[in-house]
Amino acid sequence: MKKLLFVVLVFIGFNVNAQSQANVEKKLFSVNFLLPGLEYEMGLSNNTTLDLRAGTGFGISGGSNRDTEFGIFLNAHTQYRYYYNFDKRLGKNKNIDNNSANYIALNGSIDFGDPIIGDLQLSSDFGGVIGPVWGLQRYYGSGFKLDLNLGAGYGFNNLGGSYLSPIIGLRLGWLLSK
Repeated sequence: MKKLLFVVLVFIGFNVNAQSQANVEKKLFSVNFLLPGLEYEMGLSNNTTLDLRAGTGFGISGGSNRDTEFGIFLNAHTQYRYYYNFDKRLGKNKNIDNNSANYIALNGSIDFGDPIIGDLQLSSDFGGVIGPVWGLQRYYGSGFKLDLNLGAGYGFNNLGGSYLSPIIGLRLGWLLSK
């Protein structure tokens, strides 16, 4: 709990000290097609956004003494993002349109029930993960979007289980509107 409080305080500190840098977009709405879903990102301050996603996610389980199983699940994600390199990218004449920059974020996600595709059966009705991630987001002139984030977090489920979980997010998509 102390670590989570520290992460929140770090994000608040970034938010207070980042008022003179480039501004994030006020709103972005995109569709993801690698694992289908919809995403809405809204600007909160000069360098922070709230990113909300609903769609599908991938899970895999296996080991040396058991079969490998996979599943595609319905899920929901939220991230409180701090974009930290707008000025550096501008200084190198790189694109910052549509929040094309690197970020750190507090990530929260929840997966629901049985897979809609695959054979990975879970004993719980839902599971979630919360933790910090580092990411990069790039939008290209045509509206194509690449978003990658990596981290580790605290996982939990409705049966009372908890565990350490990697957080890996890769989204390929398209900007629908600003």
